[in-house]
Amino acid sequence: MPYARALIAFGVLAELAGCARSIDPNAPGAAQQSPTPSYTAGVVSVETVAGGLENPWGMAFLPDGRMLVTERPGRLRIVTGDGKLSAPLTGVPAVYARGQGGLLDVEIDPDFASNRLVYLTYAEPGPDGAGTSAARGRLTDAGLSDVQVIYRQRPKVEGGGHYGSRLVFATDGALFITQGDRMDYRERAQDLTMGMGKIVRIHPDGRIPIDNPFIDHATAQKEIWSYGHRNVQGAARHPETGQLWTVEHGARGGDELNHPEPGLNYGWPVITYGRDYSGFRIGEGNVKSGMEQPVYYWDPVIAPSGMAFYTGDRYAGWAGSILIGSLSPGGLVRLTLADGRVTEETRYLGEIRERIRDVVQGPDGFVYLLTDSRAGRVLRVVPAAR
Repeated sequence: MPYARALIAFGVLAELAGCARSIDPNAPGAAQQSPTPSYTAGVVSVETVAGGLENPWGMAFLPDGRMLVTERPGRLRIVTGDGKLSAPLTGVPAVYARGQGGLLDVEIDPDFASNRLVYLTYAEPGPDGAGTSAARGRLTDAGLSDVQVIYRQRPKVEGGGHYGSRLVFATDGALFITQGDRMDYRERAQDLTMGMGKIVRIHPDGRIPIDNPFIDHATAQKEIWSYGHRNVQGAARHPETGQLWTVEHGARGGDELNHPEPGLNYGWPVITYGRDYSGFRIGEGNVKSGMEQPVYYWDPVIAPSGMAFYTGDRYAGWAGSILIGSLSPGGLVRLTLADGRVTEETRYLGEIRERIRDVVQGPDGFVYLLTDSRAGRVLRVVPAAR
C-alpha cells in the first residue's frame, strides 16, 4: 500500500481505537497560541502592479526600483515600475517543476551595486529525485552569467513536496537557506547526516563558515545551522538585533514562528502542535526536554509563506511588525512583538481571497505581495484612505 494511503488508514484506525496521543496546549512550557483573529477591514487595500505571472514564488527589488520575480515553472523575470514583464531571463538552472517544486526564492547580494550577483533557490532534479539547491549568477541585460551552484541538499529523494527555500543574508555576510523535510521523509529532519528539515548557513560562494555549530561534529553536515524543521517558507532578519526569524508550515495545525539559534533542535516530527492530515497525532506530544518551543503557533493554520519585518512609515503603527503571507485562508498577517513575544496579531485582505506567497518591503516603503496562482500578480499594499 502506498505510504500516504497506509498512513491515512493507520491514523483513522488509531483514532477510532482511542490510542492517538493527546496534545495539551496548556502543558507546562507550551508555546503561545494564536487567538485566530478575524480579518480587519478598512485599513489597507491593494493595487495591482503586474499580472500574467504563473505561480510566482519569490521577489527581490533591484536598486533602480525594478523587481526580480520567479515563476515556479522555471522562469525569472524583471518587472518594471509600470508593471511590464521582461522576457524570461537566460541562465536560470534547470528545475524540477512538479508538486511544490520549481524555481523558488530570489535575493540580490548586499553588494549588488558592485558585483551584480543574484541568488536563486530551486528544486534541482537528479538521478535519485530532487532536492533544494541554491545558485548564484551575475545579472546582465539578457539574464544570468557565470552561474554557480553554491548549495545542494543531500541526499536527493523522490517526491514533490516541502522544499522550504527562503534566502536571508546575515549581518556578517553569511547566507541562510531554509529547507523542508521533503514530506515523506520527515524523520530525517532529526538526522544530522542529511539535509532535509534543516536551516543551513554558508558563505555566499558556497564555503562553510568555520563557526557553524556542527563544524566539529564527526558525522553531521557542516553547513547545518538548526534542525527539526518541517517546511520553512518564510524567513527574515530582525532589523535591530540581526537575528534570523522564520515561519514554517505545520501539518493540520502547528504552523510555527521561530527564531532559530545555532545548533538547536526545533522538534519536528517528535514534538508538534499539529496532527497528521489523516487525523492521527504525530510524535510524542508538544513539549520535550532538549527540543525548542516555537515563539508562537497557529492552530488552525495560516499556511505561512513569505515574511518581512516592516521598517517604513507608510502604515500607522506597523513599524517593527512582522508581516507574513497566508496561503490558507489567505491574506496578510501582522504580528506585533515586545521582548521577543507576540503581543498582538492582526489579519488583513481577507476580501481579496488570494494565496499570498511572498511579502517584501519596497524601497518606497510600501509592502508588496505575490499571489500564488496560474494568473499570479504583484500587489502593492496601500492605506485604504489613499
